[in-house]
Amino acid sequence: VQLQASGGGLVPAGGSLRLSCATSGRTFGSAVMGWFRQAPGKEREFVAAITWAGGSMYVDDSVKGRFTISRDNPKNAVYLQMNTLKPEDTALYYCASKGTSGSAYDENSYVYWGQGTQVTVSS
Repeated sequence: VQLQASGGGLVPAGGSLRLSCATSGRTFGSAVMGWFRQAPGKEREFVAAITWAGGSMYVDDSVKGRFTISRDNPKNAVYLQMNTLKPEDTALYYCASKGTSGSAYDENSYVYWGQGTQVTVSS
């Protein structure tokens, strides 16, 4: 499975960005797609996740109400719509794929990772 994240950039506080994650390869084993982020000097943290089947969503409290995760099954793509961005949202954002085992919130459950896309929010 190959994952390609895109859509990052520099935006002012209060702005919006839409991240995309394109998947390719042997994707039939993928059950959940997640977004994680890592700010400089901090550990990588969970942002949101969604199941391919049924579209069940998991969203961290820190972004709930501002970020929305969605998927397009025919395109094998997942999106993260980020609104009302804050400077503390600045990080490298990764998309990742996991099977049916493990928690959607746990990065250790994810098997495949994209290369990351940088999001920078200016104050």
